[in-house]
Amino acid sequence: MNKTININLGGFFFHIDETAFQKLNRYLDAISRSLNDDPQGKNEIIADIEARISELLSERIKDARQVVNEADIDEVIAIMGQPEDYAEAEEAYAETSSSYTRRKTTSKKLFRDGDDKFLGGVCSGLGHYLGIDAIWIRLAFILLTASGFSPLAYIILWILLPEAKSTAEKLQMEGEPVNIDNIEKKIRNEFETLSLKLKDGANELTEKISSADYEKLRSQTKSGFQDFLDTLGKILSAVFKVFGKFIGVILVFAAGVTLISLLFGLFSVGSLEILNFDNDMIHYPPFFYGSSVPTWLLTTFLFILIGIPFLALFILGLRILSPSIKRLSTVASLSLLGIWLVALLGVAFSGIEYATSRAQDGTKVTKEAITYNAAQPLRIAVKNDDDIYYQHNLRRRDNSVEVIVNDQKMKYSNDIKIDVEKSETGTAYLEIKKEAEGRKRINAVENAEKLIYKFKIGENRILFDAYFLSEIKNMWKDEEIRLTVFIPEGTTVYFENSSKKFLYHIDNTEDIYDSNMANHHFKMTSKGFECMDCDDKEDHNNDWNSNDDNDSNNDNDVSFLFNSTINDAKAELIINKSTTKRELQKLANWFKNKKNIDLDFSESEFYDDGKIKNYLLKVNCNDGFSGKTEKIISINNGEHGFVRNYNEDGSVAFRIW
Repeated sequence: MNKTININLGGFFFHIDETAFQKLNRYLDAISRSLNDDPQGKNEIIADIEARISELLSERIKDARQVVNEADIDEVIAIMGQPEDYAEAEEAYAETSSSYTRRKTTSKKLFRDGDDKFLGGVCSGLGHYLGIDAIWIRLAFILLTASGFSPLAYIILWILLPEAKSTAEKLQMEGEPVNIDNIEKKIRNEFETLSLKLKDGANELTEKISSADYEKLRSQTKSGFQDFLDTLGKILSAVFKVFGKFIGVILVFAAGVTLISLLFGLFSVGSLEILNFDNDMIHYPPFFYGSSVPTWLLTTFLFILIGIPFLALFILGLRILSPSIKRLSTVASLSLLGIWLVALLGVAFSGIEYATSRAQDGTKVTKEAITYNAAQPLRIAVKNDDDIYYQHNLRRRDNSVEVIVNDQKMKYSNDIKIDVEKSETGTAYLEIKKEAEGRKRINAVENAEKLIYKFKIGENRILFDAYFLSEIKNMWKDEEIRLTVFIPEGTTVYFENSSKKFLYHIDNTEDIYDSNMANHHFKMTSKGFECMDCDDKEDHNNDWNSNDDNDSNNDNDVSFLFNSTINDAKAELIINKSTTKRELQKLANWFKNKKNIDLDFSESEFYDDGKIKNYLLKVNCNDGFSGKTEKIISINNGEHGFVRNYNEDGSVAFRIW
């Protein structure tokens, strides 16, 4: 029969027999004596050890009436470990007859870390449990925010997970064995950290006091307005700290997405180049073409130029979210800066090289005699080479397409303009004017001479190619072919349907629009170019129905001219940067004849080539609606004009822009 004793251990009540009590008491006394030489944090260490022993005993005692025996104490000591690492403890503990072996555990428990928390310490606790840095857990929650899952999961974990408050719980959270050594080390580390903070704070306070300008402080104290400003500054500082975290999240998200996109793009472009995929899948900036820097190196420079600043923003965002993230070392920062400057210089060099390669315009003019039978019409036609580049709707375009000709990359363009004028020499000939750009005028002329253009003259027919070819380095340069057919008086010309989209500003006595001249015979007379087979000499200024790309589904109800529209439903004028002064004059006549609408462009400005630069439009519909632009408008890439809606369907009746 053993005597039992009631004890309070770590805030819990236990029944323990006398032998077990004596062994537990000797164990705690030995631990206490081992800490005598350095009593810093001794009481807290003993309290944490007692709390841990109480926790272990509670796991074994299921019934409040159950008595703690010597075997229970032996198991607890085996888990906690005996204080034999300390010399004094070994001497004091020598009288015990039992020998214990330390049993370590590496299992972790999931807690919230209150010492390293942004909101509730959930991410930091998960980081300890999973063995990874808490910042990556936080980033994962941020990236999953849009899904709606991470906020809910965070709140649930915040509610369910306990916070690691005691030393034993902190050790369990970190996966460290909860024994005497680790508890003692943990508490001492906390005391050392606290001591350093207090010491640094005291030093900072001392420096502030010693360096304080007391006269200035007294003057500031006397100023109530200054106090108000100081208080306001503190409030704003607190607000900025809160929003700073939000800014950090935005920086990390935006920079992270950009960096991932850049890496994906870099590897994608590299893979497509290596696998020799179709070039249409890769579109390079203009300065890539003709650059003396290799394409692969220029691509790398461009990605570095964009990527390094976003990398800096990404690290900045991480440091805003978690101050524990260290900044890049001076060596790393300077290295990245050097690499970025090299990339900047490489891209800048290519950009300057591209700009200077377009500095001057050059023209190469050649002439070709035309032999034909004057008794028969001279036919003009246009054809395309579909094997090089197929187009369903063949027309003049200010375009550039990369094509492969004889296993060589080349530029393909449809910028072909055909004109017909009266010959002053009395002979028929063809003038081919090739225009190009270059670093110097002589280079521009050489580039123009290199333009590849073909045509065929024979059997009273001139067959023009609908395209020209140029070197791939000229992909984004302005190049064009102007073809002028000079014919003597009395010559009849027939424009085949294939030429209608390439005719350009052909003067004629009836002022017929270029595309409407197709499929008609025109004769060069002393008065000018006259239509020979236009029915009843119809007024082509009033008949603008055509089958251009802008045709609607009902050609009989809709008329178009230079992208402008007049029908029973509306009258709409469209002007863009390609509109010329001559076209505006035709448009003014067209709107006047069709709808009695007066257009005034007299205050507009034009470039030397006739294209509109700035415009001021005045409109009078002569039906109660009129208006004008408020000021001279600069023509950019947009569209301008006016619209007069005649349908009463809720649409704006009149608008000018």
